[in-house]
Amino acid sequence: MDTARPLALPLARPAESFRLLWRHTRGQRAFVWLVGIAGLLAAVAGLVAPWMIGWLVDVLLAAGVGGAGGMDQTAAAADAATAAGAAGGPGGNDPATAVWWAAAAVAGAGFVAAACAWAGQAWLARAAEPTVAGLREAVMDRALRIGSARLDGTETGDLVSRVAEDAREVSQAATTVVPLVVQSLFTVVVSAAGLAAVDWRLGLVGLLAVPMYWTTLRWYLPRSGPIYREERAAFGTRASRLLGGITGARTLRAYDAQGPELERIHAASAQARDLSIGVFGFLTRAFSRNNRAEAVVLGAILGAGFLLVSAGYITAGAVTTAALLFHRLFNPIGALVGMFDQVQSAGASLARMAGVVSLPLPERTARLPGGTLELAGVTHIYDDGTPALHDVHLRIGPGEVVAVVGTTGAGKSTLAQIAAGLVAPTSGTARLGGVELVEADPGSLREHITMVSQEVHGFATTVAENLRVARPEADRAALEAALESVGAGWVAHLPQGLDTDVGEGGYRLDPMQLQMLALARVALADPQLVVLDEATAEASSAGARRLDVASSRVLRGRSGLVVAHRLSQAVAADRILVMSAGRIVESGTHEELRAASGYYAELSRAWFGD
Repeated sequence: MDTARPLALPLARPAESFRLLWRHTRGQRAFVWLVGIAGLLAAVAGLVAPWMIGWLVDVLLAAGVGGAGGMDQTAAAADAATAAGAAGGPGGNDPATAVWWAAAAVAGAGFVAAACAWAGQAWLARAAEPTVAGLREAVMDRALRIGSARLDGTETGDLVSRVAEDAREVSQAATTVVPLVVQSLFTVVVSAAGLAAVDWRLGLVGLLAVPMYWTTLRWYLPRSGPIYREERAAFGTRASRLLGGITGARTLRAYDAQGPELERIHAASAQARDLSIGVFGFLTRAFSRNNRAEAVVLGAILGAGFLLVSAGYITAGAVTTAALLFHRLFNPIGALVGMFDQVQSAGASLARMAGVVSLPLPERTARLPGGTLELAGVTHIYDDGTPALHDVHLRIGPGEVVAVVGTTGAGKSTLAQIAAGLVAPTSGTARLGGVELVEADPGSLREHITMVSQEVHGFATTVAENLRVARPEADRAALEAALESVGAGWVAHLPQGLDTDVGEGGYRLDPMQLQMLALARVALADPQLVVLDEATAEASSAGARRLDVASSRVLRGRSGLVVAHRLSQAVAADRILVMSAGRIVESGTHEELRAASGYYAELSRAWFGD
């Protein structure tokens, strides 16, 4: 049994991820600009409170408020307050009036900031939700178009997590994190400019924070990317384990194997948990570095301000404004670092989604003319190095039905997938009417070849919509004719007939009924060649007989390649191939192979008891 680790879907480079994101913002970019304008206005409005408080300090000092007989004032403070009054400043030098004016200004600025924040959030939602929806649809579109061969070699949970968890991570970042990041960036820039405007010397002192923050980023950035990528990958593995446990619950119960599977799920969950805890500890260390920078630089600003006030260069109110402006940087800078883990995580999720979208699609534009299916020198080796087929030659003429029998692992299903055009052979060619299947347009390929495997899927919708997967424009008469052609009269006895909801949350169809719907789809599609890969294997004995009849009806008048689960299916074929270890070892009709006294003859005698 092959135990090779499933192949991982690729990750996109940052430039590819950004191009994909930018491409999907087309049509919403006006909202992106509006978000930026709202963030800038909110940041400017945030300057009002520190400036008003600093102004009040100077006004109150000039008025002598604060101590018995009045507070000592520097000449600079008195001059500043006098100048403000002479210039017609709000309230002049009257303390009570100044307080009311300051309160009104702060309240007005708060209203403007709140309105900008609300508008920015609304505009961002208008930009983000369609973008994320487009990304999710692009991932699904590429996953459905790259072919089953590529997906079969990967973890199912990996793809599911990219469409579900990663899309949710990007959506959450776009609607909650991005507004905070944009607001924080504008606040940092505007507040730094305001600090320099108060006094250039205090602005220079504030620059001491830059190298300290820079060292934090240099420590943080190289470590954060790998940590978040590893965390997202662990989430994908956990999703794969959980999905496998849920879908295989019946098998696990049948063999009383819940314990080992739960241990594997626990191990995957523990790894994801430990990585998340490690990310939190890593982020806490980054916060501590920022707090150290804030404490050091704020102390330096207050110390420098004391000296400047003592020397009469600036007022106490100016120092107050400068200190408040720098203190105002604490939250946005902390938010930038704190949100950076979510930004990094969203970036990792975007890279995972873009990795699926970036998977190359082969240029397949040829139109199939129909005719004979020919496999010449077909050899196939899977990506993990597992050999499947060796130099297989096969020819199926129009109207001819060929059955394939052999032990498990003989290469039957791989042969069926290559014949259906789902897998490109490693070497050799597969042609229909002289045109290679790997070059055929997917629409043309499906018009001529349809495959039904052992694992069929019933979609959570009506029976009619399940059938229309094969031909969306089919009317009810066509649907009823397709069902009748495979003997699926039981559909008429369902609660709402063709309109009965089936699948999750609806009427539960048994394996035989699901297979009959799959065969009815084939009849509805009306292809030239039908590939049945053990398509009746899941049914009970009674159901198997009905499915054998349904299969024979579907094959009537068409070419067919039947991977036979039961020898009774092979007897009716025009020719039978016996496979072993990836090679065709016997070929002939039922009677010819029985007379040859080979492997098929032994199998036939054991099956039919003669």
